[in-house]
Amino acid sequence: MILCLGTTPTVQRSMVFERVTSNAVNRAVEVLEGASGKSVNVARVLCTLGRAALATGFVGGDRGRFLLRELDRAGIPHDFVEVPTPTRLCITVMDRASGCHTELVEEAAAVDPPHWDELRARVQRLLGKARMLVMSGSLPRNGPVDFYLQCCRLAAAASVPVILDAAGPPLKAALAAGPLVVKPNRAELALTLGRSIDSREALLDAIRQLVQQGPRWAVVTMGAEGAVAGDGREAWYVAAPKVKAVNPIGSGDAFTAALAAALDDGQSMPEALLLAGACGAANALTPMSGVVHREDVQRLLGEVRVQRM
Repeated sequence: MILCLGTTPTVQRSMVFERVTSNAVNRAVEVLEGASGKSVNVARVLCTLGRAALATGFVGGDRGRFLLRELDRAGIPHDFVEVPTPTRLCITVMDRASGCHTELVEEAAAVDPPHWDELRARVQRLLGKARMLVMSGSLPRNGPVDFYLQCCRLAAAASVPVILDAAGPPLKAALAAGPLVVKPNRAELALTLGRSIDSREALLDAIRQLVQQGPRWAVVTMGAEGAVAGDGREAWYVAAPKVKAVNPIGSGDAFTAALAAALDDGQSMPEALLLAGACGAANALTPMSGVVHREDVQRLLGEVRVQRM
């Protein structure tokens, strides 16, 4: 199975409005709620693609119990550490008139040190059954900056390849452990390196800079502009299919899930990017983040273009 680790899952509420007006009462015409967060989204998409996946991390309180019930209802295997800290709530506001999507993010509260020790021990145990480890998202407030580094080392000891979707100090700390792939988006990459990335040359140079610090591949997603993958010697551009987005939140997670599935199948990076691009676009066609339909993925596969840069 593919182990999906994330310490900040969330209950996601998607609220649809015909038109959002500032400084006024706005009444939603549709409200959806479900289990989400980057690692949960990855696990859901992997299951949709027919891959064995298991989600782990922290959950707490009533919202944490709701999240677990939602995962059970969706048939997504999980093994979370339960903590006193309540699971957060994030809200997506969708304005049909403007086509805008606004994300309201509740930051995850701090988790006590003993629970971090428990999660590390659980990850170590689960790695014995895993073919790949995918780690996604930010850490809770005051979380150990080297947590992803520690998990990368546990995975290396178990000969399990790692895909890491993170940013800032937790990503920088983990680079030296040599994950197979790091996958920030362009804004996260700029934050991590402390520099602007406003041109193709700057992007390729930033990818080389990341790869020189340890990972085999760096893949940078850019929303509707597609993605770029590089290993320090060559780079590939993924042209995203053009779709009318219902909700693009979570498309990066769907991209990550498909990349993990294809690489685990033994595909080369350029081949894996085809499925990743299709899944990223398919996610944007659904109102809830981290949800894709297989028929959309199959249709969009023929529209993805991957070319050497």
